[in-house]
Amino acid sequence: MPLLKDAMPLMKEPQPPLQVPLPWILPSLFAAFNVVLLVVFSALFFAFPCRWLAQNGEWAFPIVTGPLFVLTFFSLVSLNFSDPGILHQGSTEQGPMMVHVVWVNHRAFRLQWCQKCCFHRPPRTYHCPWCNICVEDFDHHCKWVNNCIGHRNFRFFMLLVLSLCLYLSALLVTCLIFLVRTTHLPFSTDKVIAVTVAVPAAGFLVPLFLLLLIQAMSVSAAERSCEGKCRYLQGYNPFDQGCASNWYLTICAPLGPKYMTEAVQLQRVVGSDWVRVPSLHSPTCPFALEPPAPTSGSLRAREGPPREWR
Repeated sequence: MPLLKDAMPLMKEPQPPLQVPLPWILPSLFAAFNVVLLVVFSALFFAFPCRWLAQNGEWAFPIVTGPLFVLTFFSLVSLNFSDPGILHQGSTEQGPMMVHVVWVNHRAFRLQWCQKCCFHRPPRTYHCPWCNICVEDFDHHCKWVNNCIGHRNFRFFMLLVLSLCLYLSALLVTCLIFLVRTTHLPFSTDKVIAVTVAVPAAGFLVPLFLLLLIQAMSVSAAERSCEGKCRYLQGYNPFDQGCASNWYLTICAPLGPKYMTEAVQLQRVVGSDWVRVPSLHSPTCPFALEPPAPTSGSLRAREGPPREWR
């Protein structure tokens, strides 16, 4: 029984709030509308105030805003169609009768059984109620692009927020400079378009800048948006490896191969095997197998030297 006593202080992962999914057509149309909105406002900007400045020798404005628009449009479309890190349906080798435990920097995590995907989720993997999928290293579901933000596309999300902040700042500054340069001219369509572009640019810039700041702080501390104010045991976050390492693992580290449908396992493995213990819950998946007969003792670990998951 000493093993069972040691396994008691397992850390249970926080659960995101349950939401009722909307029909798939409405979120898809909203995401497409955001892309069209970006293209329409950019077209008005380049066709009127930016064109006037270029015709008057101010070529620095289109040279700066043009690449920023391309970067923003590319990151937005890429995030729409990106894979957030989907974990596919489990296999018949898994079942809810077994309890799986992994260790992350000397902290034990009891893996939660997903009743819809039929497998035990790795740490920081959650089932998105809107997309009806399990996503590795789940951060949040972005309704603006109708996609989850997770392990495989978080860098695209950060690129989108950063490029949007820079692009909207460039639009706002360009429109203000245009209005200052044309104060001596009569009221025209160019001025109307400049005001029409500058007002929403200023409105979106403030919340986007705050979002960028919050996400940067979360990456530095190795936190996730879906965890909210949750704190781990004794205030220690086992996923925190230092500010520099957190940024490298989030933005620059190789993503690794995608998961296959036959097996679900962690991509970054530095350690040991699963620890299994019988559970009293009944199977909830139609293809879940019955657990093997328990051996002597309440907790049975596979043979081999102890290793650790990270």
